[in-house]
Amino acid sequence: MSKDFKQRALDYHEKAPAGKLAIHITKPTATQDDLSLAYSPGVAEPVRAIVRERDDAYRYTGKGNLVAVITDGTAVLGLGNVGPLAAKPVMEGKGVLFKRFANIDVYDIEVDTTQPEDFINTVARIATGFGGINLEDIAAPRCFEIERRLSERLDIPVFHDDQHGTAIITAAGLLNALEIQGKKLEDVRIVCVGAGAAGIASMRLLMRLGALRKNIFMLDTKGVIHGQRTDLNEYKQIFAQDTEARTLADACADADVFIGLSGPDILSVEMLNSMAPRPVIFALSNPDPEIMPELALATRSDLIMATGRSDYPNQVNNVLGFPFIFRGALDVRARRITDEMHIAAVHALAQLAREPVPQCVLGAYGKQHLEFGPEYILPTPFDPRLIDTVPAAVAEAARKSGVARI
Repeated sequence: MSKDFKQRALDYHEKAPAGKLAIHITKPTATQDDLSLAYSPGVAEPVRAIVRERDDAYRYTGKGNLVAVITDGTAVLGLGNVGPLAAKPVMEGKGVLFKRFANIDVYDIEVDTTQPEDFINTVARIATGFGGINLEDIAAPRCFEIERRLSERLDIPVFHDDQHGTAIITAAGLLNALEIQGKKLEDVRIVCVGAGAAGIASMRLLMRLGALRKNIFMLDTKGVIHGQRTDLNEYKQIFAQDTEARTLADACADADVFIGLSGPDILSVEMLNSMAPRPVIFALSNPDPEIMPELALATRSDLIMATGRSDYPNQVNNVLGFPFIFRGALDVRARRITDEMHIAAVHALAQLAREPVPQCVLGAYGKQHLEFGPEYILPTPFDPRLIDTVPAAVAEAARKSGVARI
């Protein structure tokens, strides 16, 4: 990252007004009568209505289109445990994406605790005024317990984007890549490097879609997760294999799929060459992937490659997911986000990539042509059809799984 870019980023955030989000008024306030309706005495009427019927909060307040983006700052981007205050620019940025892509309002909330119990209680006590909770940048394994307990405790959607957003986009891209490569999810051998929130959630979702646990080889910083290890938490234990494989090189031999959610330059040319014919490589470490696309494509001409970067084809970008998933959940006032809603989002995204690409998308990316194939397995974030297709699929899944209020 150049010095000039770093300064431009600082200038962007510093320019008045500082930050990236502000509150604006949605009702007239030009006259005394307007103010008497906005506040006292008129505001008493919606108060009384909500006392009589709690769901009237959706009629008379912004609750139904308001999401809290909440963090403890323990796993911020690739920067690690920077704390809640330093995490605020990222939370504001998340709010920008919610508003820009799905017209959802956001308050960002930074909670100063590293104790799961304190965090859970804080979020639960402030959740009443929100239509949904987006958990962000919380370290594993505590993030799993936090999301589970809040989902059980609250009657609004709770979604940890670092887990499920990454999982949903990865799954959609992988289904399409395997289709192009002539392979089936239930048959392929998958190597996943990274056993944190994103890795575990991604493998869980792939199993719900048909991948077999016996074909998934997960690695953490100590190597392959296998049954003889005694240092595994309950979430890693799910993926412990009865195998002699111990290293990434061992795991990659004859593998069909590599999913990297770890760090740069860990997939070597030798490992890539040892993989099965027509492999799929998702090198998602950002900004520096597990193997650079130029090197991977020079090594194997039969692969399909995806990264987390916007300057290469097939970007696995969470903005394809969370704004539209929440839009669908909010539109039906869902009580939670279910596995069925995750799967609906996967299939909606995968199908959209197979449709003809609108001219406005080609123009936004300076392309003459894009079509479903090795360099186009996912829609682009600026595809205007996302807001129509993904929320509708998620909303319908919410209805079918019984969590929709309307």
